[in-house]
Amino acid sequence: MRLDLAAARAFQLPRRAAREAVRAGRIDVAGVTRSEPGLDVPPESALTFHPDRPARYGVRTSLSVLHEDSDCIIVDKPAGLLSLPTAEREKDTLLSRVSAYLQHRYRRRPYVGVVHRLDKETSGALLFARSREALRSLQELFKRHAIEREYVALVTGGLPPAGEFRADLVRDRGDRRRGVARPGKKGLRAVTRYRTLELLPGASFVSIRLETGRTHQIRVHFAADGHPVLGDLVYGVPGARPVVEAPRQMLHARTLGFAQPRTGEAVLCQAPLPEDFSGILERLRRRKTKALRPKPERLPKPGREKPRRER
Repeated sequence: MRLDLAAARAFQLPRRAAREAVRAGRIDVAGVTRSEPGLDVPPESALTFHPDRPARYGVRTSLSVLHEDSDCIIVDKPAGLLSLPTAEREKDTLLSRVSAYLQHRYRRRPYVGVVHRLDKETSGALLFARSREALRSLQELFKRHAIEREYVALVTGGLPPAGEFRADLVRDRGDRRRGVARPGKKGLRAVTRYRTLELLPGASFVSIRLETGRTHQIRVHFAADGHPVLGDLVYGVPGARPVVEAPRQMLHARTLGFAQPRTGEAVLCQAPLPEDFSGILERLRRRKTKALRPKPERLPKPGREKPRRER
């Protein structure tokens, strides 16, 4: 369900007023302020409305730059924002923000080439080229897997210290969603490796490296193994009780590194965990600490002796 529609129903607001409240940063989802009216949220999400909170506009121009040189720019993509427009021709995308930033900075119409992309609800480091030559070179690095990419995720259930998924993927598993190829069926080769960073109550915090870069690869592989990404409304188990209320899929592209094709300079960027991700992580850690804390021993209450009657 769209966030503006959920807010309209929860607080008896007209749809337009709910949309403006979301854009102004007056609606929180599970304690996290979200300003994207079209954000998909579960119907049971905990929403809070702060009508007196000062409006927080300027979302369309916000951009966090992690690295910039004459050939490329790496930015920190927020969750809820498209990497580039779809057939609906959305105006506010990461691509449009990068273009506006470069045009404002250099006072001329820039070239911005899309090297790769992240899902709308995935956050983290994303690379764009600033010339056609750089675009070809950077895409070649991706093709040769000469790019260092690390994702982190919170997934359902406990995982071994390390593991690997090698299941081939298909575009349609039968319900118009991507999935693992059935035995005997041809799919695209996909390899995902992970390392468990921390075991948490009902979940695992994992570091993920990709040998291939298929669409939704991480989400499909972990879900097929019975460990869907927390907050994933597409590949999660329908009707399952969530480990914790997550405002979106807890998947973040943390590290991006490569050798600059023209100069050979080493480029390595890390995108910090966003507030919604770190908030869920800390909530699970508190649960873990509470579960490990020894319970105080309860001593029996001393009985009250009845006064003796004198004869």
